Amino acid sequence: MTDQANAKFTPRVFSGIQPSGNLTLGNYLGALKRFAQKQDEGIETIYCLVDLHAITVWQEPEALKRQTREAAAAFIVSGVDPAKSILFNQSQVSAHAEMAWLLNCVARIGWMYRMTQFKDKTQGKNAENSSLGLLAYPSLMAADILTYHATMVPVGEDQKQHLELTRDIAAKFNHDYGTEFFPIPTPLIEGAATRVMSLKDGTKKMSKSDPSDASRINLTDSADTIAKKFRKAVTDPEPLPESVDGLEARAEARNLVNIYAALADSTPADVIAEFGGKGFGVFKPALADLAVSKLEPISREMARLMADPAEIDRILGEGAARARAIAQPILEQALDLMGMVRSR
Repeated sequence: MTDQANAKFTPRVFSGIQPSGNLTLGNYLGALKRFAQKQDEGIETIYCLVDLHAITVWQEPEALKRQTREAAAAFIVSGVDPAKSILFNQSQVSAHAEMAWLLNCVARIGWMYRMTQFKDKTQGKNAENSSLGLLAYPSLMAADILTYHATMVPVGEDQKQHLELTRDIAAKFNHDYGTEFFPIPTPLIEGAATRVMSLKDGTKKMSKSDPSDASRINLTDSADTIAKKFRKAVTDPEPLPESVDGLEARAEARNLVNIYAALADSTPADVIAEFGGKGFGVFKPALADLAVSKLEPISREMARLMADPAEIDRILGEGAARARAIAQPILEQALDLMGMVRSR
């Protein structure tokens, strides 16, 4: 099937985030902010907290519950409206796990071993001691997407390989069963800061697992903490260049300019037009003020939502019911196509 054949499918965006706690500015700019924008573009949007993915490595149960609610709160305060988008946690919709098994029988073992994230997570360790779930993680990701016949998937650069695998699995299923049942989903990679880098090393992605808390902005950070981290962010001694091209070999400067552009809903060129030739003594305080104005209300509202876990659970439950209404018929059709006997 060509991408053009996706035209017969309802335009639908699907994306998910692991509820692993301590969501960062990178999650906000690279995902959550864009998710909120997508729901106002006339496209059906489905957003999932992928808790089944989270347990591919050990999770303390009570911490996982808290982190799932925290991630849901982050979606909501970032502008994702549960009335406009479907917001739910993966484990409440059993079609994900059922479809994953069907796709496990379509995907090839060699495809899984080629996934760079599996190699990264088992590097220096005995891979045979890793969970089977960690190896099969990309097949479950394919199921997440294909169970909804999603046609578009917002992804970061580090997830592009998994989406390519999803496309391969969909194409192989369609070929094996002589059908055009699954769309071939296309990636959505856009925006000035789709990949936010560390404040301590502009060559590394901002990560909640970095041992240095100063390397990242957490969505739960206070205004003072946000400002302090930006003012202490690592930079080089030169002023900002007069053109965007001058950022090419300056990873830290490029990262801060991209963050400013994304927070201001502008472009790196606009930022350079305003701050080109000025030193970081001018630029970093301006960035800190902008970040505080955008992020402090988010952290404050997240705290309010987290104080009412029952309300978050209600929102996720309603979202799961809406998700099941889409997923179950697609799962049933896949089972029929594969020859499973179904009662009528």
